[in-house]
Amino acid sequence: MRLILISGLSGSGKSVALKMLEDSGFYCVDNLPATMLGDVMALYRDFGYDRIAISVDTRSSPSLGVLPQKMEQLRQLGVDVRLLFLESKTDTLVKRFSETRRRHPLSAPSRTVEESICLERELLEAISELGHRIDTSELSANALRSFVKQLVGADTSRLTLLFESFGFKHGVPLDADFVFDVRCLPNPYYDPVLRPLTGKDQPIIDYFESEPMVSIMVADIQRHIAKWLPAFSQENRSYLTVAIGCTGGQHRSVYIAEQLAEAFADEQVLIRHRQLNRDA
Repeated sequence: MRLILISGLSGSGKSVALKMLEDSGFYCVDNLPATMLGDVMALYRDFGYDRIAISVDTRSSPSLGVLPQKMEQLRQLGVDVRLLFLESKTDTLVKRFSETRRRHPLSAPSRTVEESICLERELLEAISELGHRIDTSELSANALRSFVKQLVGADTSRLTLLFESFGFKHGVPLDADFVFDVRCLPNPYYDPVLRPLTGKDQPIIDYFESEPMVSIMVADIQRHIAKWLPAFSQENRSYLTVAIGCTGGQHRSVYIAEQLAEAFADEQVLIRHRQLNRDA
């Protein structure tokens, strides 16, 4: 059996992720207390379901403390368990609640939306370390669906090396394990012909291949990751996210993320381009 647990902050896209999994053939349950995980999974096994997705969050906060224990018990029974934790920057969440006019689950007469978000972040802090984190601050619903689908399809017996390009002007992604700043490299943005293109387009590739500093930067990052990757693998981690940032997230970071993904092709690799997905 496979169990995908969806958790995270209210307004971060948990419903979008759960719906995508439902459309992909998972039997989905929203807002299940963690104490009931074992019983529910046993019931679904008897019914013949082998792919289950369940959201667990602060709506049933009194039971969150037992989630690590329940996950381990299910793994010992042979269930493939993985957790996806969705989060967003506080100002993004405040804006989303304002636009939808929805009530935050932890709201109270004496507590603002921002205070409710901060409280929820504290309650979920321990849970966020149990699986793979996805920062949805700058993601469209379609991009989030794509990211979740990629992660669900990854082989859990191997560490997934995820390269993520982003633009510093949009903020550093919350889900990064390593962050590399490549804003010191030559920028094709200042060439009017190259400006509309991205780091995946051949003219931009040719531009960077003619710049020695770029190849040196790629080689340095590659050596650093190669040196420490075995240590992270021995930690039994499922994912390692390497974020590459330039100013806008369109040229330099995209090119370098693509180059690194190619360099580590023997590993299980995924690529995200946060700003390209956002613009799309």
